[in-house]
Amino acid sequence: MALLLVGLVLFIGIHSIRLFAPEWRVFMMQQLGKSNWKMLHAAVAIVGLLTLIMGYGYARYSAEWLWFPPVWTRHLAALLVLFAFIYIAAAAMPYSKIKARVGCPMVVGIKLWALAHLISNGTTADVLLFGSFLVWAVVNFVITRRQFKAEGVQFEAPDFKYDIIAVVVAVLAYALVAFYLHGLLIGVAPFAV
Repeated sequence: MALLLVGLVLFIGIHSIRLFAPEWRVFMMQQLGKSNWKMLHAAVAIVGLLTLIMGYGYARYSAEWLWFPPVWTRHLAALLVLFAFIYIAAAAMPYSKIKARVGCPMVVGIKLWALAHLISNGTTADVLLFGSFLVWAVVNFVITRRQFKAEGVQFEAPDFKYDIIAVVVAVLAYALVAFYLHGLLIGVAPFAV
């Protein structure tokens, strides 16, 4: 569990600096230079991600069961993750109406992904991993929306074509992950026959 905790602290911590220490972030960018700061940020994020993946991999085999999720939670999780993929794809679109409506679709996608995995898994490792991401995403969403409102940030959304592209890309990526990559990389096939 310790490795998972270290990974979470590194990964979520580096992604929380903008939220909780924006002045320090600006100071560090001035000291290091913007590109060096971005490289440092990316390096810490990658190390954190790899550490939490390894930590979760080890922890899930020895973790205690807190509850045994009913089968229907897997079906709900599959639907929530599909919507998570759509929101995450919409975050990459320049003029998405989804982005204009939500403001931070990447964070909404992470919330849905974390919630889906939290309700369909019941070990202490699952609660730690997915619960941490869910709490972080909720806090991130609230703070980011407040910042957008205070700064008067608005997103242009000329038409639905970017939303259609986001949905198509999301469905294709979802199918690839759900039917192939999740089983290969995580060891759990969501739609095993």
